[in-house]
Order: sequence, then C-alpha cells, then structure tokens
Amino acid sequence: MQMLTDQDAAREAGLREYGLVPSAADELPVLADAGTRSALDNLVRLAASLCGVPYSVVNIITAEQQLQIAAFGIDPGICSREDSMCATVFLSRSTTVVDDASQDSRFAANPFVTGEIADVRFYASVPLETPSGLVLGSLCVFSNEPGRPSTGQVRMLEMLAQQVVELLELQHRTLQLSDALSELKRSNALLSEFAGRVSHDLRAPLTAILGYVELAEDDPDIAADHPSVEYLGYVGSSGRRMLGMLEDVLDYSKADGALNRERVSLRAVTAEAARDLGVGLGAGSGISCEDAELFADRSQLRTLVQNLLANSLNYRSGSRPLRVAVSGDPGLLGVTLHVADNGKGMLPSERQRAVEPLVRLNRPGDGPGTGLGLSTCQRIAQAHGGELSITDTPGGGATVSVLFPAET
Repeated sequence: MQMLTDQDAAREAGLREYGLVPSAADELPVLADAGTRSALDNLVRLAASLCGVPYSVVNIITAEQQLQIAAFGIDPGICSREDSMCATVFLSRSTTVVDDASQDSRFAANPFVTGEIADVRFYASVPLETPSGLVLGSLCVFSNEPGRPSTGQVRMLEMLAQQVVELLELQHRTLQLSDALSELKRSNALLSEFAGRVSHDLRAPLTAILGYVELAEDDPDIAADHPSVEYLGYVGSSGRRMLGMLEDVLDYSKADGALNRERVSLRAVTAEAARDLGVGLGAGSGISCEDAELFADRSQLRTLVQNLLANSLNYRSGSRPLRVAVSGDPGLLGVTLHVADNGKGMLPSERQRAVEPLVRLNRPGDGPGTGLGLSTCQRIAQAHGGELSITDTPGGGATVSVLFPAET
C-alpha cells in the first residue's frame, strides 16, 4: 500500500466518518439506508437527462480508488484512483467541462478515453464539497460523443451535485447519531451493572443499620433526654435519606428517572446534601450557598448537589482551606447552578473522561469515590433538558455548571 500524504490521510479519515470507505478493497460502500441509495440513483438519472447524455455517476475518491456509489447507464464499479478521470480534477473545487477528452492533455492518455476501459469524449464533473470543506468526490456526466452543455445545463448539474452532498451529509448525521446511541447504550449498560452491585452491596447493610437504630430508639433503658437519642435521630434521618437516594438513583439508571419537577430552594437542598455528607453550611465548613429557585425534581437535584459537594471534598487542595460556593444564575433559558471549589481542579483533557460512568482519575491524594458521581450528574442534567459543563475556578479549582431550564 502506498504511503498517504497528510492531505490524503485527512480526507480518508473524513470519508470514514461519512461511511464512504468500504471494509474491503473490492467492495463498494454500504449506504446508511435504502432511501439514500434510491435518491442518489434518481439524481444521477436526472443529471444524465438534463445534460442529454447516456451516462452519469457519483464517484467517491479515496486515497487509492474511485468508488461509484450511484450510476446511470452503467453498473456502479471500482477502479484505481490512478485510472480515474475525476481524480485528476476533483480537488480543484471547480466544475470541469471537456468537449472532447481525447483532445484534452489531462485526459487523452486516460484508459477511460483510450478505449482500454471506455471511450469517453464529452465529460463534465462537479466536485462534491461538504460545508466543512471536505471534497468527497464528484458528480460527473459523460458520453462517447463530443458535446458542449449550455450554461443552464452546467448550472443545473452543479445544483444536483449540491443535492448529492446534502444526501451524503444526511448519511453522515445518521452515522453520528447511531454512534452516539451505541455509546449511550454502552454507558447505560455500565451504569445499570453498577447500580445492580450497589443495590446488592449497600441496601442490605443499610437496612440492617436502620433496623438497629429503630431498636435503639425504642429501647426503654435509654432515657429520652440521653445524648445518644439525638445522635440516633441523625443516624436514622441520614440513613433513611440515603436509602431513598439509593432507590432514586437505581430508578434513574434503569428508566432515565421519573421526574417530578417543582420549584425548589437551592439553599434548602444544598443544606440537606451537606448534612448527609456530615458537614454544614457556613464558614466552619467552607461551604456557602446563595439561594435561588430552580424548577427541578427535588430528589434528583439533591443527588446532583450532593455528588458535586462530595467531589469538592474528595478533591480538595492540600495547600489551602476548602472553599465551595454554590449559586444559581438566572437567565433567559433557566437557572444555571454553579458549584465552584478551590480544590485540585481538572485538566481540560480529563473533563470528558470524568463524566463517563465508573471512571476515576486516580490522582495521588484523591479521596474515595465510585467514578459514578459526575456521570450521574450529567444524566440528571440531560433528563431535565439541560447540560453539564466543567471549567476552571479563577484562582484554582473546578467549577461545575448545570443548566436547569425554566418552567414552560
């Protein structure tokens, strides 16, 4: 195989994204659906008819081959790029019209002209250029007789070429969607698998803990004013909330969460989330919250805030006291929740991986974690119709922002 130039390597990668590079050298690309193939067949038929010629093809030019993915007047075929007429001119990005190819120095010795493969005389070709500037190949019409199309015919041929590009853009988007859905299914499968383990490993001991708490609360030998009664109340409250949260996350992982949206106080939810983590709001804990009203599922919002606070606690800096600022920024689209800390921060290259299920960055000195927190937060954001983003906090640290759309 010949060495690819940088230009050819970039084009080859682009063609693969469009699904236009076959799996084997002797095969034509398989189009995304029958509708695309049928539409391309109709376009090449129309191109030939408009130009009054017997042949028309859509050629895809790879680094080594010319692939005819649609043809009228001949069967679609494959030839080497070296033999291709279109490969000679398609990267010019302009329409090529040749009255008699046997009299044109660019094509006179080409096997499609000399009779070795065909006897092309009239030839017209329009590059298939995508909006991003990638030239996929060409739409060409040709005849065994010399000819000259009118200006109107050339203009119509260029319009048809643009229609071919739009069809191939549709195929590109279809493939991207398919890849995204496959990745989503993979992520969902990983999350469901983890949720199953959480259910088995945590529900039983948590239920046992709550059972012992209830027994202790009912013990007649413990006076009502004994300090342990208050502590048992905290344990029971946190345990029951944890059990409810676990069930919410399990339900969410299995069915994308059944949202019960309402107007929610951000400060109230943040206080609950902080208390579940064993901390409070205020100067003593380093966690502050500016109140705002969000339209969200309260339970899911609490899960999201608790996960973000837990991340700030786990990834705190060892060189300065922890500071976490929780706030809500109202806007035209809704309220954007910000959780900004002054911890270790996160490199831009780490941010995409950090929101994948079960992925931990595993940096020295990091606190405990499951690798599910940010992934759960992203899914909660998406379930609400918003998005999660991670940026730097001025002065050091990470800021996680989540848009909660306005009530409609």
